[in-house]
Amino acid sequence: MPTITDVEITDVRFPTSRTADGSDAMNADADYSAVYVVLRTDGTDSAGEPLAGHGLTFTIGRGTDVVALAARHQADRLVGRDVDDVVGDMGATYRDLTADSQLRWLGPEKGVVHLSLAAVLNAAWDLAGRRAGKPVWRLLADMTPEQLVDVADLRYLSDALTRDEALEILRGAEPGKAERIAHLEHRGYPAYTTSAGWLGYDDEKLRRLTREAVDAGYRHVKLKVGARLEDDVRRLGIAREEIGPDLTLMIDANQVWDVPEAIEWVRALQQFDPLWIEEPTSPDDVLGHAAVREAVAPVRVATGEHCHNRVMFKQLFQAGAIDYCQLDTGRLASLNEIVAVLLLAAKFGVPVCPHAGGVGLCEMVQHVSVLDYVAVSGSLDGRITEFVDHLHEHFTDPCLVKDAGEGVSYVVPTAPGYSTQMRPESVARFRFPEGAEWRQDG
Repeated sequence: MPTITDVEITDVRFPTSRTADGSDAMNADADYSAVYVVLRTDGTDSAGEPLAGHGLTFTIGRGTDVVALAARHQADRLVGRDVDDVVGDMGATYRDLTADSQLRWLGPEKGVVHLSLAAVLNAAWDLAGRRAGKPVWRLLADMTPEQLVDVADLRYLSDALTRDEALEILRGAEPGKAERIAHLEHRGYPAYTTSAGWLGYDDEKLRRLTREAVDAGYRHVKLKVGARLEDDVRRLGIAREEIGPDLTLMIDANQVWDVPEAIEWVRALQQFDPLWIEEPTSPDDVLGHAAVREAVAPVRVATGEHCHNRVMFKQLFQAGAIDYCQLDTGRLASLNEIVAVLLLAAKFGVPVCPHAGGVGLCEMVQHVSVLDYVAVSGSLDGRITEFVDHLHEHFTDPCLVKDAGEGVSYVVPTAPGYSTQMRPESVARFRFPEGAEWRQDG
């Protein structure tokens, strides 16, 4: 039986601030980055290649080294363990990695230790998929309802979602599962783009990229807002002019406003008919989101990329505070916590539209969205997943999108694993601070 023999953890940073890619009202100079974790084993996969698990969490530059240090403390617990013991019961592996009381004290279940846990567990899930010879979404979708519930972390949720209720949701999604898989394999999973709307882009670039997005088949385009109201009015005017009256526009403030300011600002932008306002205020302010939602309707409220854990999502659902759940695959504690949030969202009838604007996030969220449709919610109503056309070339199994005739869609992943393996040459070049890209920069 193969054993986990070593863990490699790398601080990988891409200098996206040079071109204003990823810029928004809160984060003007982001260098899209990742803590990249590789679980090495002494085994081989179904193709006879060395068996390893690859995972990451997303950061934006300074402080990535701190997350990497925390990941080292967590990942070292897996060295020396039998691979089949680790991946054969991922619920138990999750509980083992979250059982370190001294590391939990630094969170608990939030901040650096939760970001680092996501990276380690994402690597473990990638290893599980590769060991089974399946893409991770399929590995989970092939589980029985009882097995999938055992994966999910339902602690602290029983006042909103019991185990029996979770089983009822999953059993209810069993009929038609094969048909839904076939539909996605033909049609793909609906996608929207943020690539045109970064706040640091000038008007000419915004117009050009928006026009290109429409020409590529996108029917949903998202713009960053929140720096200056007069700039937002002008920029949304350009975007609406380019997409026309029938396509969908969304806006994202990246937490920059207080609640009254959010209400006033969104009301001023209602003339452009945005579908949602994303992260209108502090990600921790459950009641603030509820107040904004009530005040800015019919504009809807979306949030979740900075939601620390499943308990915060529970409260957002209980308070009727959001219309769209934007969970993040690098912030929640991997699929064990994500499945719990998918189940909560299904119970409360809130569509899951994951956040994906960062290194490797598009690669991972395609698995989450497919899993939600196939095995949890059974619905595509109101669901669309973010796509950002940056940095995919650094992955060995990059996500793919296509114009399916009814808008752009993610192509369902078929390769074993979680689509999280980075190219060795990319890791070497962008490793911080030793990589060639950073040596020439400084």
